[in-house]
Amino acid sequence: MTEVTEPFVAGTPDPNRVIVFDTTMRDGEQAPGFSMSPADKVRMGRALKALGVDVMEAGFAAASPGDENCIRRVVGELAEDGAGPVFCSLSRSNEADIDAAWRALRGTSRRRVHIFLGTSPIHRAAKLKMTTDQVVTAAIRSVQYARTRFDDVEFSAEDAIRTEPEFLAEVLEAVATAGATTLNVPDTVGYATPNEIGALYRFLIARIRPRFPDLVFSTHCHNDLGMAVANTLAAVQNGVRQVEATMNGIGERAGNASLEEVVMALRVRAEMFGVTTGIDTTRLVSTSRLLSEITHSPVVRNKAIVGINAFAHEAGIHQHGMFADARTYEIMRPQDVGFEGSFFVLGKHSGRHAVAKRAEVLGQPLAGAHLIAAFAAFKARADEIGEIGDTELLAIVAASRPAEYQEERVHAAVG
Repeated sequence: MTEVTEPFVAGTPDPNRVIVFDTTMRDGEQAPGFSMSPADKVRMGRALKALGVDVMEAGFAAASPGDENCIRRVVGELAEDGAGPVFCSLSRSNEADIDAAWRALRGTSRRRVHIFLGTSPIHRAAKLKMTTDQVVTAAIRSVQYARTRFDDVEFSAEDAIRTEPEFLAEVLEAVATAGATTLNVPDTVGYATPNEIGALYRFLIARIRPRFPDLVFSTHCHNDLGMAVANTLAAVQNGVRQVEATMNGIGERAGNASLEEVVMALRVRAEMFGVTTGIDTTRLVSTSRLLSEITHSPVVRNKAIVGINAFAHEAGIHQHGMFADARTYEIMRPQDVGFEGSFFVLGKHSGRHAVAKRAEVLGQPLAGAHLIAAFAAFKARADEIGEIGDTELLAIVAASRPAEYQEERVHAAVG
């Protein structure tokens, strides 16, 4: 089991500890098909708390009275004095939204407001209709106001990746001066590549951290081009110490960075990243399945880490290697993420050794001519129906017994 440490928040002097900011119940839930009721959010929040997330973004309080009440309920049922995750609400860059976040979160001292404001040229012109100076002024004003109610203030420069780097740095320096404790640089539309993400964070951190050594830099990557996890890991390699992610990667359009994939990459490739998280990885599968149940959205078989094929083996070459040493084809133990173990699927790609092994487990050992005949029949049947279950395998074994053996059974029965 992964060692679970205390939640890490802004200001904790541990450069090798990555904060896991979970936004399953906010950015994940707001996407079509993933809506959750208040009761669902409490169930999901309880699982995320047990998983060990450091920050739990429970919703967007100003989105509706219902969302504000939902966050309040999550906090009321899950918050503990001085322990557990930090609870967070998203907020636009205005006082009304910040007030709504405050009302929803005032039941806990471990609270954060997450303010966002678009900074890219397209957002400034098309959505906000603001100049660069107006964006900076609005960002400063909102952070200053937030600090009158919250000690923990995160600022996100929406569509940061498509923002001019110099202007992005100007905005982030301004909000840091105003009191922001976490600076998030989101790839809102999943546009970046790992090299670009890495270079941008190196530039921003080199420019801003000397003046604000306790600031936490955060990454929030979407998956429109399928690179959300890769971009998140590149950010960590270049100094980021908060990752924003969702279980099963749910979220707008193609989704967010998948929490389970990011966490296990950091763990399995620890020699490369040199960081730790507070996640109890043995709860990843159960948390994933709970989310799937709540949202009525099945996890695809080949989903990394939590899909049912993640530790399943059908190919004969793979099965042979697994019998010799599981490390031949598995880079992590299934138990580390919450599966009971690996399992073999018998199908047309399976080899003779795997078929004989399963038959032996079922009390029907195969050898010699019987094995040859049973394996040939197995292959023929697998071509017809695909996966061969235990009942089907036993029928194949029985039907393929050599004639002399069948005669012996008849004589024994008559005698």
